[in-house]
Amino acid sequence: MQYWLLKSETGSYEIDDLKREKKTFWTGVRNYQARNFLKDMKKGDLCLYYHSGKDTGVYGVAKVVTAAVPDATQFDKKSHYFEPKATKEKPMWFSPEVQFVQKFKTYVPLGAIKADPHLKGIVVAQQGSRLSVQPVSEKHFNYIVKELAK
Repeated sequence: MQYWLLKSETGSYEIDDLKREKKTFWTGVRNYQARNFLKDMKKGDLCLYYHSGKDTGVYGVAKVVTAAVPDATQFDKKSHYFEPKATKEKPMWFSPEVQFVQKFKTYVPLGAIKADPHLKGIVVAQQGSRLSVQPVSEKHFNYIVKELAK
C-alpha cells in the first residue's frame, strides 16, 4: 500500500463534497509529475485530503477505489480541462477514483505540519511545494491521522 496527499482548492471540491458524493474521479490535474503520481496509485491506497487556499491543511482521508483511467475531461471540448493533443488511443491525463473515508473533527493546519519534528521531510511542508498530488510516507500518514487529527 502507498500513501498520498491530494490537494483541492478551498471552495472547489472540498472534503464535504466527497463525503456527500461518497466517491469521485480525481480529474483536472494538469501537471506531468502529479499525473505520474496519479498513475502510480493503486486500489486500496490511502490519501490525506488537503485543502489549499483559506485554512490550508489536512481535513480527512480518502481511499483509492479504482486505479487511474484516462481523465474524461481531457476529451470534453466544453471542459476547462480539455486537451486538444489527447486522443482516446493516446490519452495524456489520468484520474483514479477516490472514496470518502473520514473527515477529521478538526483539520490539521499546514503550520502545525511544518512545526512538528515528527513530520520532518514531508513534501507538503517543503519550500515551493505546489504539487496537487504528492507521495506521503506511511509514518507521516499514520502520525497525522492518529496523533494530530484527534
